[in-house]
Amino acid sequence: MQWTQTAVLVKPDGLQRGLIGEIINRFERKGLKLVGIKMIDMDDEMLSEWYAEHKDKSFFGDLKSFMSSMPIVAMVWGGIDAVSVVRKLVGTTLGREAEGGSIRGDFGMSQQFNLIHASASDEDAKREIGIVFDKDELFAYEHAMEQLIYADYERSLK
Repeated sequence: MQWTQTAVLVKPDGLQRGLIGEIINRFERKGLKLVGIKMIDMDDEMLSEWYAEHKDKSFFGDLKSFMSSMPIVAMVWGGIDAVSVVRKLVGTTLGREAEGGSIRGDFGMSQQFNLIHASASDEDAKREIGIVFDKDELFAYEHAMEQLIYADYERSLK
């Protein structure tokens, strides 16, 4: 159990479908803390770095084309075990098989058009946050609700 941060991207299909508020609402209701948020156009260099693990796959070009087709909303969320908590809220990659109650389970049908990206591990989160955010774009603050979300010993993990 540790306090972590994780990267989330609302992809072009999530933006077009008007799901930004719903997605933010789900993370906030869970008790996660928004640490950074911005709308950006990801260029080819950023996308190549972001999706480096897919560079040799047949869909890599289509993925980069889709992700650069319009702006995305990039966010950083913090909390205890934030990476695993966010992944659970997001759901499995294939929308039509994703768990009901998850973002993809409730709003997705496709594998490619799956609305949202969430970091897979703490290491990925650190790398991905560094691609999209400068240190001065991330904020450390005490959220008034933290005392209702976490016990004293959990808040001391920060």
